[in-house]
Amino acid sequence: MSGPSPQRPRLGSSPEFDLIGAIAELMEATLEASETPAGITIGIGDDAAVTVPTGATATTIDALVDGVAFRRRWCPPRSVGRKGLAAALSDLAAMGARPGEAYVWLGRPDDFDRDACLELAGGLAELAAEHGVAVLGGDVTAAPALSVCVAAVGHAGSAAELVGRSGAEPGGALCVTGEVGGAAAGLMLLEHDELAAEVPAGVRDAVVARQLDPAPRLAVGAALAAAGAVAMIDVSDGVGADARHLAAASGAGVEIELGRLPLAAGVLEVAAAAGRDPLELAASGGEDYELLCAIPRGRLTAATAAA
Repeated sequence: MSGPSPQRPRLGSSPEFDLIGAIAELMEATLEASETPAGITIGIGDDAAVTVPTGATATTIDALVDGVAFRRRWCPPRSVGRKGLAAALSDLAAMGARPGEAYVWLGRPDDFDRDACLELAGGLAELAAEHGVAVLGGDVTAAPALSVCVAAVGHAGSAAELVGRSGAEPGGALCVTGEVGGAAAGLMLLEHDELAAEVPAGVRDAVVARQLDPAPRLAVGAALAAAGAVAMIDVSDGVGADARHLAAASGAGVEIELGRLPLAAGVLEVAAAAGRDPLELAASGGEDYELLCAIPRGRLTAATAAA
């Protein structure tokens, strides 16, 4: 991590530098597991990282803020770290990019102590190592609410290998990479304790895991891009909303066959306990981080096999 930012209120010089040093040690382990194709000339610990990438790069930024994207009462620090990085990596997955480097800003409220900071950083470092991502820098500052902002960089051999939202055409197939609705069901249980008692423990664990620890679909995103997907978007706002984003960017209409949406395990049980339509959770619930993709009919068999 870089030194304290002069624009932010200080947490106290010595303790904050010690914390940044401890976080930097955790992140240095991600360099060993990194598979980034960018040459790293200067890594974590300097004023800025220096890389020498080849081919094309895709860059994204994502943020989580307590009270907006999560609540500390039900989201432990480790999950905040993992989800913060996962959300950014999911954007790279939707481009078909290979993950490379990440940069992290942590906004720390007064009641978020050193141990909690290290737990959050540890969760983020775990996920980075799982996907071969090198965390090359960032900052820690005081903030009124716990916040994590991640900038992630992905790579491809050329810009032509990357997939945007705007390539869908009439007559193509609209597909989703996996089951949906699980994260929305998990959020419902986390926000309404009385519902949790009405579903089996195994169901609760499954849907809560989809909410707290999403998995970015990096491998399948790259496979779909190579197999002929012409437009992709990650399902962060819900299948319905994200299909609309994809359609608007492509200048095409979209029809969703609700009965064919694959429901995540536990969605039926949670919907029944809440008196909700399970298809509503599947179509409008966000944060599943699956990929929604448009594929020409002639490439559908090959793309399905690749995925």
